Amino acid sequence: MHLAIFITNTDASNFASKWPGDGKKFNELVHSVRSEWTTEVFQVKDNMFPKNLLDFDGFIIGGSPASVHNDFPWIDTLLEIIRDIQTLGKPIFGACFGHQAIALALDGEVNKNPLGWGHGLIKNEIVNQPPWAEKKILEDFSLYASHSEQVTRLPENAIIVAKARNCFVSSFIIGTNIFTTQHHPEMSTEFFKALLKEMRDYIGFSETEKALDSLKRKPDNRTFAEELASFFEWSQHQSLGNNT
Repeated sequence: MHLAIFITNTDASNFASKWPGDGKKFNELVHSVRSEWTTEVFQVKDNMFPKNLLDFDGFIIGGSPASVHNDFPWIDTLLEIIRDIQTLGKPIFGACFGHQAIALALDGEVNKNPLGWGHGLIKNEIVNQPPWAEKKILEDFSLYASHSEQVTRLPENAIIVAKARNCFVSSFIIGTNIFTTQHHPEMSTEFFKALLKEMRDYIGFSETEKALDSLKRKPDNRTFAEELASFFEWSQHQSLGNNT
């Protein structure tokens, strides 16, 4: 499996420079469960995209402090690329910004979360088991999150996989080739704890303390990584089956 990883993270702060970039984070997530897979990183926030989408078996779109509604030319290009990937039927996974961008590109809606920030280690409740899950994933699973916007209307034919206390659509699928989460399976505990402290003045003391307290539990990154790998494998198999 050869995957393209689209980096949308626009954070160029001193804080961000002290930590591994999102390309490395997603590489480690993928390779934690499929060491033989290969990846190629594209800084799409710098308007760098693949020349040929057919060179890749699947795509990952990461998170960003940017909003999908920002007036950046690269966002318009990304939305077009998402539609192209959907037309090709190749598997695509989106996390946080990527989750929202996929929804927006396919005529869903993204708006401010009426319940405020989703901030901390967030529990997700499975609403519908994804079709590639040969054995049931956890009844609920926890991933790190920090977002003030969310998907408020699903694209046509989308099915909710999971919801959270403060997020009506924390994961969805479309057909055999789209899978998303509003949350961050790529973030380590060490990084996320530092991020919470970095954002304290912006988010507020009380919200930050609640988020830090949530870190007493462990994230289900490894479980989610297995589900993500299974999605790419299942989606590719479905595509090959339809072409025979």
